[in-house]
Amino acid sequence: MAECLEAYFAGCWGPCRLAGLAFMFSVGILMQILGCALYNNWWPMLSALMYVMVPMPCLFFGGSSSTDFIMMSGEGDWMDAAKFLTGFSAVGSVAIPAILHHAKLIEMGAMLLEFFSFAILLCTVLLFQRVNQEDEY
Repeated sequence: MAECLEAYFAGCWGPCRLAGLAFMFSVGILMQILGCALYNNWWPMLSALMYVMVPMPCLFFGGSSSTDFIMMSGEGDWMDAAKFLTGFSAVGSVAIPAILHHAKLIEMGAMLLEFFSFAILLCTVLLFQRVNQEDEY
């Protein structure tokens, strides 16, 4: 009986991880929207533009099919430029809500919701990379 359950859960582990990542991504996007809707101010949605911009340097300058983009070294100047632009976009995702709060365009609660959204989406991306490196699918 125990072997049967173990085999069942081993077969379910991959799709369950993928469903968990989809749930985390959905919660991150929900918090992004709630940061705007609860305070009736849509300025924080500017950080969503940065979420779209983060993977663009990897797509344009990456050149490699490797999923471990950040840890690669010695790939050339274009790869270094892609890493710099990716970091710039990621910092912008945090900086935009902070600047908007400093300019008194958004409230503290909206800024905190944007930060939590960024943290959840960051954890989702990191966990996706880890799951993607394992070859059990």
